[in-house]
Amino acid sequence: MPANNPLSWSADSLRRAIGAAGVALWSWNVETDRFAMDERGYALWALPQSEHVKFEDMSARVHPADRDRVRAAFMATRGVVGAYEIDFRIIIGDEIRWISARGIGDDSALHDNVAYGIFLDVTGRKQAEEGHELLAGEMSHRVKNLLAIASGLTQISSRSTITAKEMATELTGRLAALGRAHDLVRPLPGHQGQAALLGDLLSILLAPYEDMAAFSGRIRVAVPRMGVGEVAATTLALIIHELSTNSLKYGALSAETGMLDVSGSLDDEDVKIVWIERGGPTVEPPNGAGGYGSRLVVRSISGQLGGSIDYDWSAEGVIVTLKMNTAKLAG
Repeated sequence: MPANNPLSWSADSLRRAIGAAGVALWSWNVETDRFAMDERGYALWALPQSEHVKFEDMSARVHPADRDRVRAAFMATRGVVGAYEIDFRIIIGDEIRWISARGIGDDSALHDNVAYGIFLDVTGRKQAEEGHELLAGEMSHRVKNLLAIASGLTQISSRSTITAKEMATELTGRLAALGRAHDLVRPLPGHQGQAALLGDLLSILLAPYEDMAAFSGRIRVAVPRMGVGEVAATTLALIIHELSTNSLKYGALSAETGMLDVSGSLDDEDVKIVWIERGGPTVEPPNGAGGYGSRLVVRSISGQLGGSIDYDWSAEGVIVTLKMNTAKLAG
């Protein structure tokens, strides 16, 4: 082949191609059980270059969960006709690497009792696959949770409204609040779970009312900086939506001069959020135990957030005090 041919397979060009592909070469003498590798292979397995590396030396670095499978697969390759491939994990110190071993099976492929093949470091691909699986599982989990919540809210809305239009409006508002809460919840780094900041969550949930011209600049949120877990975010979204809806119907958010102040404090076990409405119409306490929405709030905060809710029906405007367990809010 002419020297100027770009596909001239000299030893040097082969080494360059193999290096560019990240391929490690290996050979295995099936009679002596000795392994030989190129420099990349020894580095991949973190083994010193030696002529006395045996299969058991390699096997000792294979992840315990994969060891029997890898040993059986390598021993079975002599009966495999054609190409084969097996992926497995190896442990190097505190690091786990994914290796793909590839070769040609069948004794007829041996040359002087030696089998040949390659190792590829596929750690990045495996980590990406695991990430996709985690994401798919998380999405499935979220969808199931949202469907269950939507079903429950549909039943509640059907009991607390008279017409289909009223039910649609109420249900749509509740679902929209859930959507805003879920948009804000994001995975934390290092597989530490998921959380949204409490202040961000409250601001997002109250944003639709702040955007209305009459209320521009009249909603203040000042709460401790802490994380809210996914489940707690869903519950808190329903609570804030119910309080906001009632305020828009009967309280401070129903008047152009109305103002809403949401503040909070934090101790070792509890988070306290105080919802203060001022500048709205004169407030009167409700008759009876309240509607389904009010009962939903009570059940949610006591059952799911380990807390309580208290109302002060002062004439100047309602004051709502929410107490929630810190661990349950962050979990």
